[in-house]
Amino acid sequence: MKAFVYMLRCGDGSLYTGWTNDLEKRLKSHSSGKGAKYTRGRGPFEMVWHEELPDMSTALRREAEIKALTRPQKEEFLKVQLKIQHKGE
Repeated sequence: MKAFVYMLRCGDGSLYTGWTNDLEKRLKSHSSGKGAKYTRGRGPFEMVWHEELPDMSTALRREAEIKALTRPQKEEFLKVQLKIQHKGE
């Protein structure tokens, strides 16, 4: 079953990284205040990045890798991902 790792920019400018097997449903739960404890009260949210992975195990490892990054490293990661995305269009 496929899974997704995603990054949200919260209304306060902070970044949140999570994983799910249903991206649309998870974003709705964040927006309704029923998502992760961290995101409650930090909306509105902007999806700044997501990646589809083959299964939950792979997604959990990828999420852990990204969460281990510092804030500046996450911002650089997002810049690189945006460049890659634009090249593929």
